[in-house]
Amino acid sequence: MRLILILTALLAFQSAAAPEFDEMKALADKGLAWAQFNLALMYANGEGVPENDAEAVKWYRKAADQGDAGAQFNLGNRYRNGRGVPENHAEAVKWYRKAADQGEADAQLNLGFSYANGEGVPENNIRAYVWWSMAKTQGSTTAAGNLDKLKPMMTPQQIADGQALATKCYESGYKECD
Repeated sequence: MRLILILTALLAFQSAAAPEFDEMKALADKGLAWAQFNLALMYANGEGVPENDAEAVKWYRKAADQGDAGAQFNLGNRYRNGRGVPENHAEAVKWYRKAADQGEADAQLNLGFSYANGEGVPENNIRAYVWWSMAKTQGSTTAAGNLDKLKPMMTPQQIADGQALATKCYESGYKECD
């Protein structure tokens, strides 16, 4: 009996989600970035449609190419984890940077990880310091903790250079961060 109730609930959810999916697909096909992003999420999470990583990546890319920071961040995650695409840290950094430049704190956090670990970019503690500082200014406690762990591994000059570059980055609205 319990299994029948679960299956009935699942079928009801899927039938309710199908019109929402159809509507979102129609809007995404018209080229609306926000709809493309939402459609990608639906494919990524199996909402109203079977989970499909390749389709999620396709729609994330369409939205990301139009400048959607959330899609750029999620596309970066897909490349970092090799989900729906081959693992490629350099490509992940490319998409994180596009989102980070728009103020996406999670992308800034992940960009800091990339620099700290030398994933997709040469290891560079000053750049990790800069991007974690940007994420920290937006309230990321993870970035704050990472900075606390990073500072003891840096020379006083590296910290000063990181602080100066972080200030420049912040004051330029993330345009002068290199």
